[in-house]
Formats: sequence, C-alpha cells, structure tokens
Amino acid sequence: MLQSRPTAQMLCPLLFLGLLVLVPAGSVEIQVPDDPIIALFGQDAVLHCSFAPHADFSLAELSLIWQLTDTKRLVHRYVGGQDQLADQGSGYANRTALFYEELPRGNVSLLLRRVQISDEGSFTCFVWVRNYSSAAVTLQVAALYSKPTLHLEPNKNLKPGELVTVTCHAFRGYPAATVLWQDGHGNNITENVTTSQVANEEGLFDVRSVLQVELEPHSTYSCLVRNPVLQQETQASVSITAQHLTFPAVALWVTVALAACVLGLLGALAYVCRRKIRQSCKEEEQQQPTGPEEQDEDCGEPKTALQPLKSAENKEGNEQEID
Repeated sequence: MLQSRPTAQMLCPLLFLGLLVLVPAGSVEIQVPDDPIIALFGQDAVLHCSFAPHADFSLAELSLIWQLTDTKRLVHRYVGGQDQLADQGSGYANRTALFYEELPRGNVSLLLRRVQISDEGSFTCFVWVRNYSSAAVTLQVAALYSKPTLHLEPNKNLKPGELVTVTCHAFRGYPAATVLWQDGHGNNITENVTTSQVANEEGLFDVRSVLQVELEPHSTYSCLVRNPVLQQETQASVSITAQHLTFPAVALWVTVALAACVLGLLGALAYVCRRKIRQSCKEEEQQQPTGPEEQDEDCGEPKTALQPLKSAENKEGNEQEID
C-alpha cells in the first residue's frame, strides 16, 4: 500500500519546531504576565507576549508561533512578514489576530476573539529572531452569574415552626460558584443547604441551592452567590411574616356551618323535651282527676287553694237556725 507524502504545509511547522530545538535558547528575552489572564466569556482577550528587538530588527526575520502548551495544537503562526494559518486549529479559525502595527516594536501578543470555555488553559508563545525563545501564558475564562431568584414553598398561610423550603437559582456563570445562606441576623445557615451546579451546552453553570428551615414569626433569608475568579457577589433576600392564627376561607365557613348545626340540634332537643314534659303532665291528669282549678306545678301552672266544703255547709246551717 502506498503511503502519502507529507505536504509542504505539514513540513513547514515541523521544520520550524525542529530548528527551535537545535538552536540554543536565551538570545531573545520574552516577557509574559506571571498571573493568569482573565477573560470574560464571549468577549475578546489579549494574550500578552513581547520581546526587545535589536536595533536593525526587520519583520522579515521574525517567526512567531502561538500554540496550546499541552496538545501543541496550532493557534496562530506568523512567518516571513505574513500570517501562515493553513494548519491552524479549526476552533480558532477567524478568531485570532496579531497587533501588526506593534510587531516592529516587539509586541507579539495574540488577540483571541469571542472567548469560549474551551479556550481556558495554557498558550505558548514561540519567538524566532536569529535565535529563539518561548514562554507560556495562562488564560482563565470567567462569566458573571445572574442575580439570584428565590422561590418559597409553601408560599402562603405560613405559621411559626412550619418547615419551609427556599430555593435559590442563579444562571450562566463560570467557574463553579460558592453559595452562602444567611438569616436576618447575618448568621451563616449554609449547613442546612443542598447545592447543585450543572453545566449547559456552552460550559456555563446553572446553580440551584435549596434551604430547609423552621419558620420563625418574622424571618429573612438571603442567598449569596460568589464567583471566585471575578470576585463577584450577587444576592437576593426574602422576608416572611408568619401568622399565629390563620384560617383559610373554606375552614372559616366550615366552622360557621358546624356551629349553626350544633345550635339547631340543641334547639330541636329542647323543643322535644318540652313536648315530652307536657305530654307526661296530661297523662297524670287523666289518671287522677281533680277540680277544674287544680293543676300540677310541674306543668307550669300553680294549684288553686281549696276550702273545705264541710265548713261552709255548717255555716249555712247555723244561719238558718238563727232565723
């Protein structure tokens, strides 16, 4: 089977790197930042790299390569006074540029457009001017988190001592955030929290933190989301007023209806008892007849006092005898 010969585009970067290995380093002093370069997601970033050119320096003798430190993947190449991007990694196409007006003064920094999460890492700057030198630059990507939103469950008819759940959401941040919960007195209550962070298709994190706590009569809970790279802090608070006695409308009507039913039953029971008493009185009257004016005190009417008939008859008899 025939093997394909390497093309000139493949040989050029290999030959260039081979020369860098063979030629002793130290003739060109490169300056790069010691600290990582922080770039905002979606914005442009500058990877700083520079050297001090000699007096008769010409761009024709400058060869420059930017590549990923770990994978050696080509990011940008400038040779012979122009860009050589045939072997550039596809992820960097139309996203890189040099500061061409600054090249004669030794500024070989790389402009990286529309920074992505995948760009995070180490980039190596190789410079060849008669001799070569190289240095690495670290790129740290970051994204601001949205202002948190809070959701309370249950969200009405709350009572002191009831267990409530407060959920805090923040979106599209990077890197992973730290979440801090505080009560109204500024006390840290993060130990009662469950936090999860999930990366979306762009690599940005959505944060969800859940607090469960026993409700006090007047409570305030704050969720603080921090971005450790940007030192960003964004927070949201919720204040809850719990009611000691709270009756829902349905429960109130049920209570009124039950009270009416009880009163109705008591009234009906009193009416039946009264009728029973009256009926009992009538039955006693029928069994032991008395004079028309005599009635039982239990039926509600007092008895009429009766005078002995015999005394009256004797009196009449005496009168007749006097005559």
